[in-house]
Amino acid sequence: MTIQGWLLIAAFLAILLALTKPVGLWLFALYEGRRTPLHALLGPVERGFYRLAGIDPDAEQGWRRYAIHMLLFNAALMLFTYAVLRGQALLPGNPLGLAAVPGHLAANTAISFTTNTNWQSYAGESTMSNLSQMLGLTLHNFLSAATGIALAFALFRGFARREAATIGNFWADCTRITLYLLLPVSIVYALFLIACGVPQTLAGAIDLTTLEGAKQSLALGPVASQEAIKMLGTNGGGFFNANSAHPFENPTGLTNFVQMLSIFVLGFGLTFTFGKAVKDTRQGWAILAAMVLLFLAGVAVAYWQEAAGNPVLHGLGVAGGNMEGKEVRFGVAASALFAVVTTAASCGAVNAMHDSFTALGGLVPLFNMQLGEVVVGGVGAGIYGFLLFALLAVFVAGLMVGRTPEYVGKKIESREVKLAVLAIAVLPLAILGLTALSSVVAPGLAGPLNKGPHGFGEILYAFTSAVANNGSAFAGLTASTPYYDGLLGVAMWVGRFFIIVPMLAIAGGLAAKKPVPPSAGSFPTTGPLWVGLLVGIILILGGLTFLPSLALGPIADHLAMIRGQLF
Repeated sequence: MTIQGWLLIAAFLAILLALTKPVGLWLFALYEGRRTPLHALLGPVERGFYRLAGIDPDAEQGWRRYAIHMLLFNAALMLFTYAVLRGQALLPGNPLGLAAVPGHLAANTAISFTTNTNWQSYAGESTMSNLSQMLGLTLHNFLSAATGIALAFALFRGFARREAATIGNFWADCTRITLYLLLPVSIVYALFLIACGVPQTLAGAIDLTTLEGAKQSLALGPVASQEAIKMLGTNGGGFFNANSAHPFENPTGLTNFVQMLSIFVLGFGLTFTFGKAVKDTRQGWAILAAMVLLFLAGVAVAYWQEAAGNPVLHGLGVAGGNMEGKEVRFGVAASALFAVVTTAASCGAVNAMHDSFTALGGLVPLFNMQLGEVVVGGVGAGIYGFLLFALLAVFVAGLMVGRTPEYVGKKIESREVKLAVLAIAVLPLAILGLTALSSVVAPGLAGPLNKGPHGFGEILYAFTSAVANNGSAFAGLTASTPYYDGLLGVAMWVGRFFIIVPMLAIAGGLAAKKPVPPSAGSFPTTGPLWVGLLVGIILILGGLTFLPSLALGPIADHLAMIRGQLF
């Protein structure tokens, strides 16, 4: 480890903390439906959408109606994307003449981008046409991110409202988030990337002659526009197979740093928005403090392990940190930081191959996802997932100290606790169940490149990434098969929507409750004790649930490595 590496991490956090309040205030304006400086330009566009769709943005919805509209919208988008991919060969915008995407892969990809996972069992530059990238995939990058933020707004209203029957209007939330946040920021972001050398063209490829005189076809396309929203919306799908390790997606150290910032910035801002919504910004800062503590612990372990390198290689005279699978232009510190950032959020973009990390270095991204990606989490999904843990923490605190389980002025009763447990239990049930199945059946065992603990880790990582809606992978797993495309598709759908529906039910129940003024019997939820309890609950639940599987995978892999055994 070097001082430059730690300065990079410190600068990254400092800039994010400086941006938290202004970003949170902008999100709060959208949460309340207030005018912004962009309304003068985009207000007519917003109203035009409402008229075209026959929507009254002021007609609010109860939690059931909000959930139904959200589910139908996402199901329609999934079917639309499936149709685009299957009909790719017949559609325009296909300069390379690529064939239609196979059925099982098209279904997997449609589910993947609908759920904000962006798992890719294909090489983008040789599978997807420009039209498929723009219309089928980039469209989802906007709308799945907008859906996540809208759902967070719905839960915020549940905590903030008093004896209310509604939690907002799904269509109005999604439209405002897209028009006044995601779209304008992505345009500016894409222009920055273009200036840094990221391509933005409708051309399919360019033929070049290398220095050795060989011919090479270099894939191009509308890369910058997809890159911007994939990072800002914590989507993560790569235009190229190498993702953000590809120089056309991430050409310089500056673009690498900005990409990491953009992955986290909305998640940080939403914590402040929550505090503003419940009229106590200390609540938001307490949540952010817990997130940052978990994040720093992960960064410290990953950076330490990657900087320490592989003792087997050291014994062969190869000194230094672990550079296998990493880009020289980024190095160990920026690669380790990127890996933790992308899995602490539900982004999944990678600038290094996680499969080539040391065993414990690779364990950190895996464990980040197994915690439910609440360390910062995806846009919207991270904060509403974290608030589910907060409900459990309040309940546990009440049991331990005999105080009334209340949170931000709402009494937490058995209904909220049961629904929170139901939502949180989805993650381990799906991850461990599907991993166990794939570890014993022939189609599942045909996927891993490696045998032993690392091969098990490849399977475990795939289902963890799918259920957590992340999309990164231990790339040694061959997942482009009907078996894995099918099961991973199911995992992604369950991991997204089987958590959202109980969460919306909690929001509806909380909105209908009377506020409870704080008293001497209320457990304080803003100080260091509360932050420590939150961190403890998250680690205990994650640790107790997933420790056996981690022991069979990355931990066994690490013990074998220090004994000099490589798989």
